[in-house]
Amino acid sequence: MMPPYEMSADDGEPPKEGDSVKAGSPRDPSVPVAGDEAVIEALRSVYDPEIPVNIYDLGLIYDMKIAESGDVAIKMTLTAPACPVAGSMPKEVADRVSLVEGVGEVEVTMTWDPPWTQANMSEVAKVALDMF
Repeated sequence: MMPPYEMSADDGEPPKEGDSVKAGSPRDPSVPVAGDEAVIEALRSVYDPEIPVNIYDLGLIYDMKIAESGDVAIKMTLTAPACPVAGSMPKEVADRVSLVEGVGEVEVTMTWDPPWTQANMSEVAKVALDMF
């Protein structure tokens, strides 16, 4: 596992395969663990600034696991390694999900395999982008 990163938007280097970023803190045991829908709702609040569709419906989230502790592991990609928000979007995702009640620590790990394609998009995204 690579150490967590946080790139500035202007360093010009996209995250590498396996790079990860973390946010949040251990969940308060008196708070029930968040469910999938609450985490997905948080993911749907993050948008690629160049595309008017959230990252979840774009198909940028490849995997999401919520542990019994409330910790969340997310594997995501971007539309392209040279995406202008490559250095900041994974951190935004981790931060937003960490704010969900019942979530503990969040780790977002980048992957480029398989590469993102338009086939990853939900029907909602395809309709929003008129891609039928």
